[in-house]
Amino acid sequence: MTTKPKARKFRIRRTADPLAPRVATSADAAPAAPVAETPPPLQEGLVSSARETATSQNIDDIRREGLTGRELRMARRLAQKYGLAPTSDFDAVRLLRARGIDPFQRANILELVASDGGATPPPPPPTARASAATPPPEGRVQLPQTVPVARQTLPSTGVSPADRRAKEIQEIQRDIGRRRRRRLLLLFSRLAAFVLLPTIVVGYYFYVIATPMYATKSAFLILSADGGSSTGGGLGGLIPSQFATGQDAIATQEYLESKDAMLRLDEELGFRAHFSDPLIDPLQRLDPDASHETAYKLYRKYVKLGYDPTEGVIRMEVSTADPTLSATFSERLIKYAEERVDDLSRQKRDDAVSTAADSLEQAKADRRAAQQMLVALQEGSILDPEGEIASIRSLVNTVELQLQEKELALNIQLNNARPNPARVEALQSEIEILSAELARQKSRLTEATAGESSLASKTAAIQMAQADLATADLVLQSALEAKRQSEIEANKQVRYLTVSVRPLASQDSSYPRAFENTILAFLIFSGIYLLISLTASILREQVSS
Repeated sequence: MTTKPKARKFRIRRTADPLAPRVATSADAAPAAPVAETPPPLQEGLVSSARETATSQNIDDIRREGLTGRELRMARRLAQKYGLAPTSDFDAVRLLRARGIDPFQRANILELVASDGGATPPPPPPTARASAATPPPEGRVQLPQTVPVARQTLPSTGVSPADRRAKEIQEIQRDIGRRRRRRLLLLFSRLAAFVLLPTIVVGYYFYVIATPMYATKSAFLILSADGGSSTGGGLGGLIPSQFATGQDAIATQEYLESKDAMLRLDEELGFRAHFSDPLIDPLQRLDPDASHETAYKLYRKYVKLGYDPTEGVIRMEVSTADPTLSATFSERLIKYAEERVDDLSRQKRDDAVSTAADSLEQAKADRRAAQQMLVALQEGSILDPEGEIASIRSLVNTVELQLQEKELALNIQLNNARPNPARVEALQSEIEILSAELARQKSRLTEATAGESSLASKTAAIQMAQADLATADLVLQSALEAKRQSEIEANKQVRYLTVSVRPLASQDSSYPRAFENTILAFLIFSGIYLLISLTASILREQVSS
């Protein structure tokens, strides 16, 4: 009689990886056979019933297995596929295991995924139960069951699932590390090609090839005469004590930065010839046949001026390949500025003074004409018409007194009863003579003679000429005062160029600033590369989406 072996009970041990194969370990070891007896042979297809398995699988045991939320959701979906009605995710695991189905086996998961993409197969009938006498379907491995040793295809029990998972994680990390190193290598290659290499080329140019330029700095300011009191001989208007207006300084700065100043400097000191020297590097060298516009751009590059409105100072920096020539250029440009300042104030002064001078000359001419008119009137008539009139009036008064006396004597004689005829005739004769003389003297004052005007008209003409002469004297005096004031105001408009910092030849080169320019080039190339990279990334993302 053959002894029936005890049914083996299996417990499923889960790992964190839902796709890792599960290894069933025996919960209860079979009792050891007696030494004398031969162990019974392995029997295929002998499995415990679902009822016996379900007794060891309860909700609490399933909870202690540490299943993930993804595994529980997959168990619920698999239970629904087989027509089960679980009350929870853990109950779905219990029901599937009661049916003899491992919810976490890879084949079941792949079948579940495949069924999601296609038609869902019909669930099996609820009466179908796995039993010890019913073998599992062909091609599907159900748990729990025993497999002969010769047909075992499970992974070796020498490697634990934790070690296998750690090995897989290490492989993933190595792959990530390889990808990261490859990407870093590509990034460094791009940075070297688009940033580092151009920066090295630029630094090599500034450190080795570029011609050193020597800068000469100078500073000057424009002053105007003080507009204070003119006491002490008018010397107060000649003392420069205040800054000139900003317009004059800006005009001077614009002139020094103009093409006119460049052409004048080239004509006198050879600006183009110096920067066309073959000793200068090709990037800074000026072509001998270059146009004035190209030479002017180079002039604006190496001749820099700045105006400080708070201090009124114009600062100038001239750079050349020769320090002595740089100082010479600076001195000549300062000379040009002095001439321009003189031209700016001279026109204003000349306009103010010339108007006052013209008025003075006109006043002098009017007075001269009035004086000549008075002299002409005095030469053509009486030198002193007022004295002559006074003497005539005195004579008329005397004749009138004598005439009154004679008329009184005649009346006395005629009042006599017997007047003396001789006496009466004599008195009458004297009265007639005096009357004629009185009429003649009065006619001299009011009546004109042949070819001549009357004494009264001559006197009026002379008096008018004297009045004109007096008016001309006043106008002349006013013109003299106006000219004096114009000269004072013109002195106030005088501009003086004072050099506060004299140009001196430099011993060390100021340009190129190799380190600063190299750092600037690095930042520029980095910014361009970053901008292009961001643009390409955004476009790639837009296209892929």
